[in-house]
Amino acid sequence: MICLLFCWSLTAVALGLEVHQSHSDLFRNPGDKVQIFCSHDKTDYRMMFWYERQPGSNALKLIGYLNYKAVTMEDEFKESFGLDGDLGGDTAKNGSLQIQKLKQEHSAVYYCAASK
Repeated sequence: MICLLFCWSLTAVALGLEVHQSHSDLFRNPGDKVQIFCSHDKTDYRMMFWYERQPGSNALKLIGYLNYKAVTMEDEFKESFGLDGDLGGDTAKNGSLQIQKLKQEHSAVYYCAASK
């Protein structure tokens, strides 16, 4: 069975901040590892949040967030998901969301957001 993973390709502009997210959509097989990237160039925004929206739902669930290099994950996502990145320094900020072993229930839309 093929697992379908939707990832929102996002360029959000709010208060002069552009957040860019890679892949517009991904099609992967169960068991695959998936990595989605997020970046922005607002050097004083050192927090990056990741959200999941399941098909048929308007609710966004917080997966976790990066604060500089520190990772905080919500309990229900700790087993299958991971976050990585370094939001320190005075350069563009880059982070990623990883799904270790893709399952059918991971078919969703994923969003990243940035904050001070």
